[in-house]
Amino acid sequence: MTSKKEALFIASLIILWYSANIGVLLLNKFLLSNYGFGFPIFLTMCHMSACAVLSYISIVFLKIAPLQRIKSRSQLLRIATLSIVFCGSVVGGNISLSYLPVSFNQAVGATTPFFTAVFAYLMTFKRESWVTYAALVPVVTGVVIASGGEPSFHLYGFIMCISATAARAFKSVLQGILLSSEGEMLNSMNLLLYMSPIAVLVLLPATLLMEPDVLDVTLSLGMKHRLMWLLLSINSVAAYLANLSNFLVTKHTSALTLQVLGNAKGAVAVVISILLFQNPVTVVGIGGYTMTVMGVIAYGEAKRRFK
Repeated sequence: MTSKKEALFIASLIILWYSANIGVLLLNKFLLSNYGFGFPIFLTMCHMSACAVLSYISIVFLKIAPLQRIKSRSQLLRIATLSIVFCGSVVGGNISLSYLPVSFNQAVGATTPFFTAVFAYLMTFKRESWVTYAALVPVVTGVVIASGGEPSFHLYGFIMCISATAARAFKSVLQGILLSSEGEMLNSMNLLLYMSPIAVLVLLPATLLMEPDVLDVTLSLGMKHRLMWLLLSINSVAAYLANLSNFLVTKHTSALTLQVLGNAKGAVAVVISILLFQNPVTVVGIGGYTMTVMGVIAYGEAKRRFK
């Protein structure tokens, strides 16, 4: 692949990554808030079902990544543990979107590095430099300020969003611990291949127990809003594409590039959501979110420099 073609290929991957990630976020909000489709657990199960099927097709038939086999029962147990934590993070995030605007959801989600640092210290006793920890102060302070200036603040939605963010950070630390040995390491695509069916098995009884009327209401809404089926299908496929493009961007660039893109993605998602959903924002809220993003950027730079 020539350098020009390679640059075009990477640019296309980045566009796909942005489109898929922001698309899932906005479609989740649209479905959960605008259609009366109040089933975040079922929505997550749709995502995981699509990920299970499309991961299998991508790895086994399209050979996007080499198939890695599970080598032991203990490794399967570890993957199942990760899957349950991952389910909790995604469900919590989807529940929060039923109560909070995307802009505030993204502001809270940007505190992931703070929770990652806390869990890394508590679980592995890994310490960072004082400069790195100092960079986390504006991350948390910004969310506190944004919370005070958020006109659509909802306590339950905020708790769900914080819980989802903490679970996402916990999963990343847990993944590093559970799958750290050379023989048990899986790339992100294979990990998704094995985690997704387990997630569906966990989410199915949870859906039947906590959202018992999901089928009746979904069919009724589908008859009333025929576009809903298309949006639900696109949303589920986009959830898989977000994971696929995450893997491919990291493979063809670096984890640092993905981190930088992720910082910018949150800001882009906030602007688009405000324009699309017309949710009210305040100068205080924007200032708080900006402080959080700047803190995340400073944290990433401090980690790179003071390893």
